[in-house]
Order: sequence, then structure tokens, then C-alpha cells
Amino acid sequence: MSSTAQDTNKINRTPIYIILGLALALVVGVLFGSRYFFNKVALQPVAMAPVPAPMADSPECTQLVDGLPSKIATYPRAELAEPAPPGAAAWQKSSTERVTLRCGVDLPLQYNEYAEEFMIMELDGVKWLQVNDPVSTMATWFTVDRSPVLAVTADTELIDEPPVMEIDAASLPQSDAQPAPAPTSTLAEGDTAVCGDLEQAAPVEIADGFVNVHVDREDTLVWIKPGYEPVVLRCGVAPPPGYEAGAALTQVNEIPWFQDEEAGVYYALGRATDVAATFPITGSNEIITNLSDFIAETVPAQ
Repeated sequence: MSSTAQDTNKINRTPIYIILGLALALVVGVLFGSRYFFNKVALQPVAMAPVPAPMADSPECTQLVDGLPSKIATYPRAELAEPAPPGAAAWQKSSTERVTLRCGVDLPLQYNEYAEEFMIMELDGVKWLQVNDPVSTMATWFTVDRSPVLAVTADTELIDEPPVMEIDAASLPQSDAQPAPAPTSTLAEGDTAVCGDLEQAAPVEIADGFVNVHVDREDTLVWIKPGYEPVVLRCGVAPPPGYEAGAALTQVNEIPWFQDEEAGVYYALGRATDVAATFPITGSNEIITNLSDFIAETVPAQ
């Protein structure tokens, strides 16, 4: 074969090298562009909507916010978008990786006697209550023994430990705020003779993660899960004051339930005595189903 034919059969690699070089440059450009975009997002001021915070502009909140750390959970301190609410701060790495703080808010409704007994985290002498959002992985930690009240919010899936571990809330004055009464504890008493020994029969778990704990209240069972309102069942209460013949009931297996929406209490009817229950939205179908089965097994029918 002649040298001319050999030269003709050779592959010209120059265009290939050019294409590979352009592709590599494109990848590098995309990577740097993405990094620039996310860095720019992280540097954007954080918009925080106003919430009820009656003590947000107090001197105590101003002093605490001024002394907050420059980083929390590896998130750098972020600027707040105007109009910035008083007593607020934020840290972020992106639009989804963020920790926010508000000082001077109200105590959470979830702070009741059972929360005080079973669900408080104490850190450097400060009591914190974690309240999980029922429909997301967000959580807020509230101080319950300080005034003004401090609230810190973060996504529990994106942090390894509670962000409050890096906040010096002990600088806030101590408060003797009292928790709300335990759920169902203020209901009028009914016939408890048929309730029997409920605690002995109580399941260890009433739903995923809700574990039974002992409480010093007759005919009352409680199951707790960190971050959520407890599941509470009380046997032998007076008939629901809002119930009338023909009222809407929800049948779950053998148990018809009446919901007193104003009080946030469910009543199991059709037994030898009325049974009241409160529980969080999270896992409510599993909770009310298991409560229904438990009541049917332990409380005689009417």
C-alpha cells in the first residue's frame, strides 16, 4: 500500500480533541455557574414574615440578637430583608438550608403539663421544648423558662443536632411561666367504675414512635413522641357538652367518635362510659384506629 493511501486511512484526531476540550469547558462552566448561583442565593437577604411577638422589641431581645454567633450548624449569619421584624435573625447556606430565630414570641400551645414532665430538653440551664411541624420535617425549639420567649426553627433532616446548642439563651431572664393543664384533665368526670386497670392493658406503642408513659392520673393513659403533642386517653368522662342527637359521628371499627372541635377533644361513644382522647395530626389515622381497637377491648359496650 502506498504512503498516500496510508495517510488517507489515518483518523484526524484534531476535531475530536477540540470537541472534548469544548465539552470539558462546558462542564467546568456549569459547575462554576452553579456554585456562583447558589452562593448568590445564600447571600440573598432572608425574608421573615411578621408573627405575634409582643416582646420582640424589648431590650432583652435586642441584646440577645446583637450577641448571636456568626455561624450556626455551619450556616453563616444572613442579612434580613427589609422590613426586618424586630427580634429576628437568620443563618443560611441556600434557600432550603436555613435556621431562623425569633425573640419575644408567645409560649407554644403545646407547652402543657405532660410536655413539661416528659418532653423538655435542658441545655446549660435553659429548658427547651421541640415542636415538630405535622406536615413537614421542620421543627421549632421554644424556651419555656425564659422571658422573653425564644423560638428557633430549622429542618431536622438537614441538621445533625438541635441548632439551639449554639445559642446562649441563658442570658435571658428566667421566667416562672406555668404550663397549660394536661389534655383531658379539665373534663368533668363521669362513670369510672367500668374503666378497670387500663394501664396494665395499655400497648407499649399506640402508633409509630408514640410510647406509653406512666402518669399519676386515674383512668388516664399517655403516649409520647419527641416533638409531637402526646396521645392522651381518659376513660370515664362526662358526656360531651356539645353533643346532640343527630350530631355527625365518625365510625372507626367498633367505635363511633364525636369531635368537639372547639375543645380539640374526641369522644368515643357507645360504651358503658364515655372515653375522651386527644392526639396530634401526625399519624392520626393510625392513632385513632388503634385507640378504637383498644377501647373496644377494654371498655364494655353500652
